[in-house]
Amino acid sequence: TILGRTKRFAKVAGEMISLAAVESVIAGVWPAFNHAIVSIPDPRKGEQLVLVTEYPDAELKLLIEAFRKHGLSPLSLPARLIKWNKIPLLGSGKVDYVSVKKLVLEEISHPAIK
Repeated sequence: TILGRTKRFAKVAGEMISLAAVESVIAGVWPAFNHAIVSIPDPRKGEQLVLVTEYPDAELKLLIEAFRKHGLSPLSLPARLIKWNKIPLLGSGKVDYVSVKKLVLEEISHPAIK
């Protein structure tokens, strides 16, 4: 099993999705903010993509046209969007995907009461 940064692909409904490609498109739409894409288990499709972003006005519907323009499959569109003030980073300044995924799984299993 490959863990961590090396596994930057998700298998959604049988299709391999490059998480780096999805992040690249999102970074082009909202360039001034940090974003991370992680995959989590999905009982119907195998995995689903979750977008974690620091952009406070982010909405998934704003990404649809950008994904079409870049030729990404509709399966590449994140199924969920989570807005955080600060995405965890490694000492190198890169996104800490292990921590992001852990926090996403915690947030989904125990959503904050608003």
